[in-house]
Amino acid sequence: MLEYDDRIAVAVSGGKDSLSLLQILANIEQNYPKTSIIAISVDEGIKGYRDKALKIASENCKKLRIEHQIISFKKAYGLTQDEIIHNIQKKERANELTPCAYCGVLRRKLINIKAREVEADKVAMAHTLDDEVQTILLNILHGDPLRIAREKPITDLTHPELIQRIKPFCKIPEKETALYAYTRRLIFQDRPCPYSSKAMRNDTRVFLNRMEQKHAGIKFSIFRSMQRIRPALEMITEEIELKECSECGEQTTQSTCRACQLLQQM
Repeated sequence: MLEYDDRIAVAVSGGKDSLSLLQILANIEQNYPKTSIIAISVDEGIKGYRDKALKIASENCKKLRIEHQIISFKKAYGLTQDEIIHNIQKKERANELTPCAYCGVLRRKLINIKAREVEADKVAMAHTLDDEVQTILLNILHGDPLRIAREKPITDLTHPELIQRIKPFCKIPEKETALYAYTRRLIFQDRPCPYSSKAMRNDTRVFLNRMEQKHAGIKFSIFRSMQRIRPALEMITEEIELKECSECGEQTTQSTCRACQLLQQM
């Protein structure tokens, strides 16, 4: 996933997975003097949750002597995640999208923008095996199986302004990243996001954990199955033509990017 002279932007949330990844990459980087690492975080503006996590992330970066850059919803969009949820709850169609649906789209956009600003070659995401398998099932449950062709451990280089994403933990169960964090005595945000309980991903996580308990190895089986199926999905997936968003200028498949569409609705 990495080259000897990469500039790696590590997406750091302050949780166990991202801080474990940051430490491991920092240790590996010592043997590659032409490689550089920078940590980037998104401040969604979730009071009592994200502020604590960002403080923990900054402290870990300081210990590792890694530069830490933060970009916020408030500065980029004029609204915090708390304000966004407050606004959509007042609308008649408030139940159409979950808080995580808004947050995910807006956060991914800012991670790419910040990675581009710091001139990163790649963005390292701490998505574990659990995250990958949950995403596979969610795409099927949402009726968008072809999306699986694009969401893979190493994304395709489709445009210079879209920074390639890598997922070094894609074959690592979440329990193992937790074990690593505890044995290394890492301090991390151990509280779940207050909005996560409303997301379908939470139900999918519970289902997969129950299946794994009864049928050990099923998460690996799903992941490996999709790795074998993905080339066939890529063959039937139409090539996506990217263009500039009419509102923000970022790359999108539509005239207006999804993030701007969501913001316009508010």
